[in-house]
Amino acid sequence: MEYIGNRDLLNQPKTAFLASNTIPPDMVLKCYDWATMMRDEGQCVISGFSSHLEKDVWDFLVKGQQPIILVLAREMYKRIPQELQTLLATKRLLIICTSSSPRQSKVTAFARNTYICEHADEILMIGVNEKSSLYPLKIKHHSKLITILDRFESKMEEGHR
Repeated sequence: MEYIGNRDLLNQPKTAFLASNTIPPDMVLKCYDWATMMRDEGQCVISGFSSHLEKDVWDFLVKGQQPIILVLAREMYKRIPQELQTLLATKRLLIICTSSSPRQSKVTAFARNTYICEHADEILMIGVNEKSSLYPLKIKHHSKLITILDRFESKMEEGHR
């Protein structure tokens, strides 16, 4: 395991975001709303930010001030991209490398996603079915799973008290 950035972020409550490559279209906008809410509430999100939707969520999150944990399924960056350098300088980012492989593979991605699930307090998985590589993690970590509506519904209840 290799780390760059603010390791104190590991002590914060963390919500994992994992998305399959096949997402129902109606879920995409809900994920964008969820990412905006997480950003606005300053909630720490942990993910590989690897699938298309995960990358979109990253774009929403980096516009905020909340902490982000990026978990790589390959070796650590040889040169940190400028966007990440800015986040590292403000102590908003922790980059974790779970593999020494030069490229991500199905095996290293599964190991990364396992790490993410084990270190998250809550897990939001989108587009996962029995054929998905995320399905075994969904079964194993079912007690941590939330739906995309969980936070919206509780926020609405708070607003009506």
